[in-house]
Amino acid sequence: MKPEHAPTFTVEPWVVREPRLDLPKMGQTESVFALSNGHIGLRGNLDEGEPHKLPGTYLNSCYEVRPLPYAEGGYGYPESGQTIINVTNGKLIRLLVDDEPFDLRYGTLRKHERVLDMQAGTLHREVEWESPAGRTVRVRSTRLVSLTQRAIAAISYEVEVLDPDDDPAGALLVIQSELVANEQLPGRNEGDPRLDQSLDNVLEPEMSRSTDAGATLVHRTRKSALRVGAAMDHEVEGPAGIQTTSDANEDLARTTIIARVKPGETLRVTKYLSYGWSSRRSLPAVYDQVRAALAAARYTGWDGLVAEQRSYLDEFWSTADVEIDGDAELQQAVRLATFHVLQAGARAERRCIGAKGLTGDGYDGHTFWDTETFGLQLLSFVAPDAAADALRWRQSILPQAFERAETLGLKGAAFPWRTIRGHECSGYWPAGTAAFHINADIADAVRRHVNATGDTKFELEVGLDLLVATARLWRSLGHHDPEGNFRIDGVTGPDEYSAVADNNVYTNLMASQNLRYAAEVAAKHPRSASRLGVDTEEVASWRDAANAMYIPFDERLGVHPQSEGFTSHKLWDFEGTAAEHYPLLLNFPYFDLYRKQVVKQADLVLAMQIRPDAFTPEQRRRNFAYYESITVRDSSLSACTQSVMAARTGHLDLAYNYLGEAALVDLHDLAGNSDHGIHIASMAGTWSAVTLGFGGMRCEADGLSFAPALPSSLSRISFGLHWQGRRIRVTITPGETEYRLVSGSPMRLRHHDEPVALAEDPVSLPIPVHDYVEPVEQPHGRAPRQRG
Repeated sequence: MKPEHAPTFTVEPWVVREPRLDLPKMGQTESVFALSNGHIGLRGNLDEGEPHKLPGTYLNSCYEVRPLPYAEGGYGYPESGQTIINVTNGKLIRLLVDDEPFDLRYGTLRKHERVLDMQAGTLHREVEWESPAGRTVRVRSTRLVSLTQRAIAAISYEVEVLDPDDDPAGALLVIQSELVANEQLPGRNEGDPRLDQSLDNVLEPEMSRSTDAGATLVHRTRKSALRVGAAMDHEVEGPAGIQTTSDANEDLARTTIIARVKPGETLRVTKYLSYGWSSRRSLPAVYDQVRAALAAARYTGWDGLVAEQRSYLDEFWSTADVEIDGDAELQQAVRLATFHVLQAGARAERRCIGAKGLTGDGYDGHTFWDTETFGLQLLSFVAPDAAADALRWRQSILPQAFERAETLGLKGAAFPWRTIRGHECSGYWPAGTAAFHINADIADAVRRHVNATGDTKFELEVGLDLLVATARLWRSLGHHDPEGNFRIDGVTGPDEYSAVADNNVYTNLMASQNLRYAAEVAAKHPRSASRLGVDTEEVASWRDAANAMYIPFDERLGVHPQSEGFTSHKLWDFEGTAAEHYPLLLNFPYFDLYRKQVVKQADLVLAMQIRPDAFTPEQRRRNFAYYESITVRDSSLSACTQSVMAARTGHLDLAYNYLGEAALVDLHDLAGNSDHGIHIASMAGTWSAVTLGFGGMRCEADGLSFAPALPSSLSRISFGLHWQGRRIRVTITPGETEYRLVSGSPMRLRHHDEPVALAEDPVSLPIPVHDYVEPVEQPHGRAPRQRG
């Protein structure tokens, strides 16, 4: 992990505060302060637009096509990729004070503070600035992206003149509120594959229209042919004599507000924004769509939007909040993590949830397996409707997945490794096409969601399609060897430093679960399964493959090799690798990584988290110790999984350290790339580290179970969740755990394998004392930072 710098933000329970402007860290703060609802994403740029690191206004799944060049082509390589685009920027509000542009790089900045309020769902900014000519103003702005009105964002912008009262004329203020398309984007570091391939001037103008207090722009992407509409309207309050005019051309619409403001007076502008896009609707339809949404926002009003936002989040936090006593920094970080995952999926509504959400352009805006394995782990328990919609999106792209499987000579569905609209966008097949485990990860998300919600209708209408398609893939991808084992050869597991290997344990275990669950659901819904062409013989073949699945084991070392033969590879020279040479993928050839024992991110360890039934307690302990010593955490996905398994194997303080790393990855910019967007999967994994790790939670078809434990530095952890129409809160203290049924009918759960009946009254139970465990070691220089 990258060394930490001085904190940019203060530590407070419910807000993230930047007490002063930190220009070198502007890219990081733009990501942390990004607001989104899963449909619209606004990076936390300054209102006036400059200075900035990366301007960003995104619409979920709004992309442009780009070519995927290959030095040497091959059959089945994807021919084009998809890149999220920076759509029309409606955040811009420029200010002139007596002809002097409000620009923080000039004049005197007396105060600058920004506050992300996670209970209100707003970004507030307060600035006191003296112009080069000596005129002083206070600017206050509050920005929100509505969680209740999907197409809407809004900004309240106030300017107060602070000069002495003996100035009778006051200041002449000019506010220019704009919609700007085809903004110039900064260049990119082409040496880092985690960054995006930015595209300029992708929006072709189709319509520009202004009204007295606003304007609308409609554009169309040049190659993907997506129609994008953006509209703005304004309410203005202030002293008498305010003048408001608007104009619009192809790529720029502007509303200009002019007023003479005396000392002590305030000019206030409320800006309403609406966004929409479509691949099918006509120009008039998209225009009417954004204008209608804008009318609804105007009808609700600023105060109404703020009240709706607060009400939505009050309801969300009443269940989703994680309370941590004993580490204020971690408390703030866990809440920020939960907030950003909610923002990524709340109103995505059958669109993908990208690896960066809508907070930046990293990874080209693509979604990966991270969403199902990490993001939906959280959403299924705290925002189940959002999780269900994410899986409905997977169902909607089944046609592309069927086509991809056919190209690869396989049956069923081969879901893309990385995509926006369902087409494979990975130009590097060892880490893309060969990572077939994504198909089982989707099936696992279905299983987990049905267990969490009890929604058998969803299982029938959505889950069955996904399960049958993925089971068919595994049955055609693997084969029975002469000894009768079912093998899956030549695949890449979660650890991308070990590509195209035989019998990756994670992949094989997830595939076997996929096959068994598909057989179970098909048998439960025989009529619907029959309509998909499933018969009893096919179901029997799934069960047979699952039962015969080959799981390698190294008898000499007493551990599971990550994949067949892995533990015979040469160990990486960790002591000879300088700190500045991490991440390894940017400093060493993949050829060298692939043939050594070095792990980018938890792979076999993740298998133990998701499939604990496949390992004995002794195997879990030995496996964890072995892979801890060779895992370098060059991926932000790793720390949360290592935290879960450290807690489950008794290494509670180590689990606490890893939890801190996962939670603080963006607040402390530990990976050094937070300027390109928030690490959504690590954020979601923070919740998993708390609930699955310290809570010991498991959710299976037979119910919920917990095995709580607390690290020595913390005095209390409390978390809530939805489970099958109920709301539950679990509170862990050093000696005992309290289970409270907040709402819903009585239920049963298990506490450290003991059955518990839960009804109106909370139940408190003792936590067994953990046995001493031998410490484990990490690679040289790769231990997590100590907390507490």
